[in-house]
Amino acid sequence: MSFRRKEDSLYQVKFDKTEESYFTAGIDYTNKSPKELNNFFGETLDIGMHGLCFSLYEDGQKPGDIISEEQIRRRIKIIAPYTQWVRSFSCTEGNEFIPIIAKEYGIKTLVGAWLGDDAEVNEKEIEGLLKLSNAGFVDIAAVGNEVMYRKDLTEDELLAFIDKVKKGIPDTIPVGYVDAYYEFSIKPRITDACDIILANCYPFWEGCNLEYALGHMKQMYHQALHAANGKKVIITETGWPSQGESFKDSHPSKANALKYFLNTQSWSHQEDIDVFYFSSFDESWKVGAEGEVGAYWGIWDKNEKLKY
Repeated sequence: MSFRRKEDSLYQVKFDKTEESYFTAGIDYTNKSPKELNNFFGETLDIGMHGLCFSLYEDGQKPGDIISEEQIRRRIKIIAPYTQWVRSFSCTEGNEFIPIIAKEYGIKTLVGAWLGDDAEVNEKEIEGLLKLSNAGFVDIAAVGNEVMYRKDLTEDELLAFIDKVKKGIPDTIPVGYVDAYYEFSIKPRITDACDIILANCYPFWEGCNLEYALGHMKQMYHQALHAANGKKVIITETGWPSQGESFKDSHPSKANALKYFLNTQSWSHQEDIDVFYFSSFDESWKVGAEGEVGAYWGIWDKNEKLKY
């Protein structure tokens, strides 16, 4: 897989970090036509992203359904030219095929075990993560996603799972836990237990206007970085929906989602920040969990067509 060096890209000209706009609103979109924005988008995709969160489900599917290897392979093939890493969220119900197939395409993997309040499911997820890690399909292991935020487990329960994974896989594989950026400041025992800090950063869900969203995400990242005490911090989720309900001063639209994507990628390239963008494809099932806005976070739509 080949990615253009950023020295050869439009970032050298368009995203000069010495400009004041870089530190505030990001790219200056004044007088940019929709066609120019779409061209920007195409160039950015061609340069390549650090990482993408993998969207598993088609229309009519939802968590709990068993997803076929063929479906995963089709979607991995679509995103493979544009990303160096892929993030998966579970190690069961077909999710276990994601890192296996990603490796076939030369993509690195951040593989998560989905933990919740069901002890039996948790054990299956952990065993799946151990199996994939020991088989060579995992580059970073994530033990749980927003478990503290949802209060599905106690700190001690989560720490026990982290310890089990660290002891059960090669020590060359970093082990972390994914949660909202601020949890690593208020849960120091969990932060200490992680080899790597995996932080979700969503200006949208904090009601931030797009104009200030990039600056707000930078603040989120640096808060996690401060809590990490020298450990590497990866942004494991960030994104902006292309339609749906507004949340406070955050407004979904195709234009806003496109601008947020471009700002995020420019910052990721310029500052060498590892970012997993959320998400690859729209997923209709999330309407039930998050309202209409939940279904429209993809770079590709639910029919696997690029939006821009």
